[in-house]
Amino acid sequence: MNLSTPNWGWLPPALGDWPPLLQALTLGLATFVQEDVPTLTAALLAASGALSATAGFWGCFLGIWFGDLLLFGLARGLGRPVLGLKWVSGRLSAGQLAEKEAWFARRGTWLLISARMIPGTRLPTYLAAGLLRWPVGRFFAVTGAAALVWTLAWFGLAFLLGDQLKVFWARWHDFAWLPLVLLALGWGSYQVYPRKNRPSSFLRPTLTWWSRWLRWEFWPAWLFYPPVVARYIYLSIRHRSFTLPSAANPGIAYGGLVGESKIATLKDLSASSPEFTAEAWYLPEGSLPERISQWKTRIDEHQLGFPHILKPDLGQRGLGVKCIRSQEEAIAYLKANPSPLILQRYVAGPLEAGIFYYRFPGEERGHIFAVTEKIFPAIIGDGQSTIEELIWSDKRARFMANRYLSRFADRQNEVLASGKSLRLVEAGNHAQGCIFRDGAHLATPALAARIDEISRRIPGFHIGRYDVRYADEMALAEGRDFKILELNGAAAEATNIYDARYSVFRAYQILFRQWALVFEMGSANRALGHRPCAPAALLRAWRDARALFDRYPLAD
Repeated sequence: MNLSTPNWGWLPPALGDWPPLLQALTLGLATFVQEDVPTLTAALLAASGALSATAGFWGCFLGIWFGDLLLFGLARGLGRPVLGLKWVSGRLSAGQLAEKEAWFARRGTWLLISARMIPGTRLPTYLAAGLLRWPVGRFFAVTGAAALVWTLAWFGLAFLLGDQLKVFWARWHDFAWLPLVLLALGWGSYQVYPRKNRPSSFLRPTLTWWSRWLRWEFWPAWLFYPPVVARYIYLSIRHRSFTLPSAANPGIAYGGLVGESKIATLKDLSASSPEFTAEAWYLPEGSLPERISQWKTRIDEHQLGFPHILKPDLGQRGLGVKCIRSQEEAIAYLKANPSPLILQRYVAGPLEAGIFYYRFPGEERGHIFAVTEKIFPAIIGDGQSTIEELIWSDKRARFMANRYLSRFADRQNEVLASGKSLRLVEAGNHAQGCIFRDGAHLATPALAARIDEISRRIPGFHIGRYDVRYADEMALAEGRDFKILELNGAAAEATNIYDARYSVFRAYQILFRQWALVFEMGSANRALGHRPCAPAALLRAWRDARALFDRYPLAD
């Protein structure tokens, strides 16, 4: 290998002429400033013969490891009194602090290993380990093993791919300080930001960000759905049609795969099962004065009053759902959302469930595939903490803090009175912050018979999910006293997968079975003469729907 000695400003060009011990010491000290660039520089020097490989490796490894231990030791020994964190200045009880320490104790190993692989996350993670009193011996072992593997990896890459890696790293080197600069700016912004407006701990958002990645129910769609997409492609090949699900429900546009009108199914439900359907009316596109006039006319005709619901006719994942509590809110919403809307009578519940149902053509009786209990989270005031502080201190709400704080942007600094409750979400959707639990105990024969009875009255409906509200769990299990808010077709999920007690593998198992049912339903209807839509038509419908979704205002 023919490598010229790199000189990127980190190390003196004559380093190779120094005694090995001095080489190792210089490299170790360089890692205190920035770990990755000196390590790769040393690895490339060693690969080119310009540096002792032994001195380079041990200098970098021990420098990285000692730096990790130094950060941990400072945070553990001096962090709390020096930084003056709120949780040790009276804002958090001893029990709450113990809870945070227990949380890090369970996840610390994974957090530390991950931080070693992601530059920019090491400093806050190591400080958190010290501040939360993670065991010294365990930190010593985990960081030592991680630093050893990390250093070995760089030296191995340098010897195998030295020329190519040198070019790549030379380009990256221009941005080597970026994570540190961003961290410094973030810390500085945090310090100058008004204390009453910021989270109760600098480390809390960081720890929450890490823990979100450890809880799959909060994974972003791009991370969670690739296996589901792969399953869809497999089923498409097996059934010889990419759009076969569009034939699963011949009576719904595109089978409910995309772009179906909610008011269309609600009209069918209102006509066939009015006693189980929440009343709803359509508000078409038009000028703002026309829409306000239509809204007022519906309000007066049906004596709706406040609150009531306004939501898009085409929607998904609770996008744009708004609980209207005043005329001013209604006018603001109509102005912000010019798309076709649904005006719906408010059903207080206070309980909500998602019931996934299917029935093959010709079957005598349909089936409940899954039931999801929906729990609407709330925070309780203590007379001292702001809404923002209460959200960040809640065990689960902190995982959706950005969503909730956006929803209550004008109330973040409001102090809730002691004992006062604030409901954080109105739409029964996981993406909007609702909590989902498996409700299999509600899937009684009586409820299955009632849902089957309602479903048979809807022309061309075979598979999908009902979202219902009810006041009494026993009454729902007996198939009575509930109201259907909407019916979703082939693309609806069996939302019990988001039960936090489920593993991601269990969630995939349920979704794979659900999509198999959708394709089998489409195949059965295709055999009866119902043709799936053309791929181009489905793509256009998807594009049109996406264009609308981007215009919807923030949901309640």
